[in-house]
Order: sequence, then structure tokens, then C-alpha cells
Amino acid sequence: MTLLHWTLPLPAGYRRDDVIAFHSRDGEAVAEQVTPTGLRKGILMQGVPVVLDVAFTDAAAICQADIDGDTDAGLQTPLHGALLNILGLRIDPQPFAQLAAGDPLLAPLVSVNPGLRIVQSASPFEALTWAIIGQQINLPFAISLRRTFILQAGRRHTSGLWCYPEARDVARLSVEDLTSRKFSRAKAETVLRLARLVDEGELSLELPPSGDVAAISQALLAVKGIGPWTVNYALLRGYGYADCSLHGDVAIRAALQKLLGEVTKPDMARTEQWLRQYAPHRTMAAAHLWASLHPKNNPPARE
Repeated sequence: MTLLHWTLPLPAGYRRDDVIAFHSRDGEAVAEQVTPTGLRKGILMQGVPVVLDVAFTDAAAICQADIDGDTDAGLQTPLHGALLNILGLRIDPQPFAQLAAGDPLLAPLVSVNPGLRIVQSASPFEALTWAIIGQQINLPFAISLRRTFILQAGRRHTSGLWCYPEARDVARLSVEDLTSRKFSRAKAETVLRLARLVDEGELSLELPPSGDVAAISQALLAVKGIGPWTVNYALLRGYGYADCSLHGDVAIRAALQKLLGEVTKPDMARTEQWLRQYAPHRTMAAAHLWASLHPKNNPPARE
């Protein structure tokens, strides 16, 4: 076993409970375990099982990577990046908060959720596969399928925690491996198609140094079974891209309907147009719209 250590300073007002809640969605905790003050998450990184261990203090996240094996060669930088992802430290919420401060519709949402952040998956591949798995089904069923997926394609760390698979692990599965476990054929085929393209080097999930997402968005849209919603969700959860337009998301449209006080949901075209005013911070606009659907986050009534 090899250990790596980091101490990551946390910004003022950091919402650790949100991070812990995000990683506690699977009640069986096969690949993520949480406590009131920390979390552990299993991932495969360059074929190596790793557990990311995070303990929160008031001002910092004390992080450790428990690596199965005798070397950390080539792992330190990507593991540090994975920690930034799972702790929601990629997108600074303050620029959007400043933009929304004078907005009569969004300012009340921001005021009840100051410091709201986008917590990400550990990697773009995890975000993409989760988006495919969870699309158009209810959340409990999606979490169940995700658990099955991890148990079929992932590997167990020596600590006992399962590690979320990489493309090469998923590519070894057959469609029947997944359909026999309640995956629809379309979901199974799309997940395997994505994994094989990545594993064979025909599709790279690496962003260019410029951070420009246009090329990777087009490459993903060319994969059969992956549409604009999946791409935008992956940009948000996988890359921490600050300007995702989630106009195709049903919950975003429901939140906008509620915010505008209208009888029916706005259609995708109108939602896209409405969100455009918040560029280049549309990801945080989506985060606050999602949060507004929870009763505890309802802003006070305006007079």
C-alpha cells in the first residue's frame, strides 16, 4: 500500500454537508462511505484501486489516497484532480452570486443557499456513465443500477471498498451482463459503446490545455445514444465547466416553472433562451434552480 497526503484549504462558508450528502446517495455504500465529518470513495485510477479518504476540519480537507500497490507513479496529479472534483472545488460560486445579486428572480434563491457548489464525480468517465445510467428513470432505480454496474465492472480495494470502474474495465462486459441486471438494452449498449471507444483510444475524454469544451462536446454527440443532455451533464459533473446549459433537464424546467409562477413547464427552447442571460455562469444558475425544488430551500415570499 502506498499513501499520498494533501491538505486542501476550504473557502469561507464551505458547505461540507452538501458534499457528504452527495456521496451518501447509495444506502448500501459499496463505493462511497460517509460520516458526519468525512468520506471515503473508491476509484480505479490508471488500473490501480485507490480509496480517497477525506476528513473535514473547519478550514481544510485533510485528504489521503490509499493506493493498492508499491508505487504512486503518475497518480499524484490525477488523484489531486479527483479530490478537487469530489469536494466541489472546481467552480467558484462567487462570480455567479455577484451576477445574481441584483436579479429579482434568482437573488432570493442565492440568498437562501449562499456558497452552494457543484459537487462532481471523480472523473469524466464516471460522470458520463452515471448520466447514461440515470437518464429517464427514477433516482432510487438509477442508484440501484449504478451499484450493480460498480459490482460488475469495478474492483475491490484491499480495504473492502469497491472502486468505480474505468473504461477498460467496463469494455470487458457484454450487453447481456448488464441487461440481465435490469439495464435496458439501449442503456447497456450506450455504456459499452462509450467504454470501448475510450478504451481503444478512438475517443479521448481529456480536455485540451485551453479548457475549450467544444471539441469534446462534438465528439461525445457523435456517439450513438449520447445526446445534448448527457453531454451537458457530463460537462457539469465531469469537467466542472462553469457554463453548462441544462435546458433539457426536466427538473430545471420544473424549477423555472415554479420560479416564474406559471401553470405549465416552459419548453426547452424557452428555457435555453432564459438561461442564456446568465452566461458564462449557467452551471451555477442550474444548481440554484435544482436546489429551489427542495422545500427547505424555498426563498421567502416576495411582497
